[in-house]
Amino acid sequence: MRLPLFAALALSLAGCVAIAPPPEPVAAPVPVDQAARAQALTFLQVVAAVEPVAERVCRSQGVARNCDFRIVVDDRPGQPPNAFQTLDSRGRPVVGFTLALIRDARNADELAFVLGHEAAHHIAGHIPRRQEQAMSGALLAGLLAQANGLSPEEVRAAQDLGAQVAARTYSREFELEADALGAEIALIAGFDPMRGSGFFDRLPDPGDKFLGSHPPNSQRKAQVAATVRRLTGG
Repeated sequence: MRLPLFAALALSLAGCVAIAPPPEPVAAPVPVDQAARAQALTFLQVVAAVEPVAERVCRSQGVARNCDFRIVVDDRPGQPPNAFQTLDSRGRPVVGFTLALIRDARNADELAFVLGHEAAHHIAGHIPRRQEQAMSGALLAGLLAQANGLSPEEVRAAQDLGAQVAARTYSREFELEADALGAEIALIAGFDPMRGSGFFDRLPDPGDKFLGSHPPNSQRKAQVAATVRRLTGG
């Protein structure tokens, strides 16, 4: 595990630390750079605890070929709070965090849950599954367009639409799967997924939109709660 972009984390996190009103007499505020270092240390501790668990779970599932996760920090200025999972050119799984997300996390449990969630996308093979579904949707839509005598341009447009619809149809399912497996990974690593799922309380709620890419936040929190009950028997 390497964090090639983490060198600038402590400095880049500076400037967005909320400090509670001090008691009388007014105490000196905590230096921003000190608070930023604390956030950086928390993130490193979470990665050190969660990454080996995610890799063990990945190997036990037997779906992904490469379980050697690489955790990176996107230190580009102006990026919104976000985490993502992708693959590098060699097929190695990459989980990325923007500085804003690390800064906005209220506790280590939230960071652990987000890391577990993104790792779960790879463990469950969501990227290749989404690609397969998009290709199937494009093929079916193209065949229907050709059968109805549409022009080549209209066939291509139908294929593009079919791919988008097919990918989004299963996107919610994938998110809920990743929420459940991510909660399990965080729990095994020693964190509280229920506390971690408080992250959803600060996200815009996508609601129940037709072909929306994410489930409602309440449904996601319920998925985490159900997973914790199943694993702990409580």
